[in-house]
Amino acid sequence: MTGGTLIVSRAINLYSFIKKQFEALGFDDVTVTGADKDGLNMLIRELKPRIVIMGCMFYQCCTPFLLADLHKQFPILNIAVVSITDFPADLAMYFIINGAKSYVNFWEGPEQFYKGLEEIRRGHQYISPEVKKRIDMRTYYPTPTGKLTCKQIEIIRLVANGYKGLEIADTLHMSIRSVESRKKEIYTAMNVRNENELIRVAISLGIIQQEELLFFGRDYELKPLPMSNEKLAMSNKNR
Repeated sequence: MTGGTLIVSRAINLYSFIKKQFEALGFDDVTVTGADKDGLNMLIRELKPRIVIMGCMFYQCCTPFLLADLHKQFPILNIAVVSITDFPADLAMYFIINGAKSYVNFWEGPEQFYKGLEEIRRGHQYISPEVKKRIDMRTYYPTPTGKLTCKQIEIIRLVANGYKGLEIADTLHMSIRSVESRKKEIYTAMNVRNENELIRVAISLGIIQQEELLFFGRDYELKPLPMSNEKLAMSNKNR
């Protein structure tokens, strides 16, 4: 298959359909696979494809993060990402930042979608207009995904267990300023925007395990529920 097209997808029941569709669009020697991580790396070394096309949700929310590792393994490989879902553009830009050459999104319309696929087939770069806009609007080029340090992983585990900034600082003997700085570094490294996304990605990647989610050992301040207008009126009447 040297020089062909490798499509990476979880849609096992659609493999023959996907293969026929891409062949009809002019892609050569199309192979569709569900192999991931080390298995995918081995397949790429074996087949030596000219183009690798990956679905944006192949690794669910972790696809931008893990695509960076794929690019590091194969720095000259032409990687394209295809989206047929409403994937957020401000996160989709990290496909490009982390090493994908192209990104095409069906939600931007069939004309743009098939134009993008044709550019990919020709070996050219294509970045969907919405994603390109997200990249161009920044005053500096965003930082690609990096490896996590042990300290960053400790912070992720504490965040996943509900610890807030001061609690993390006290637990790890750090200043609150250092904690917030490390959290920003983690968000950049993992291509997430907030703690909710961070926890979801960390669990999906196995950075934290289910048994590590403890949720105990700290005092929570219980605040009274706000009184409804009806109860407030009754209270004032009884005074």
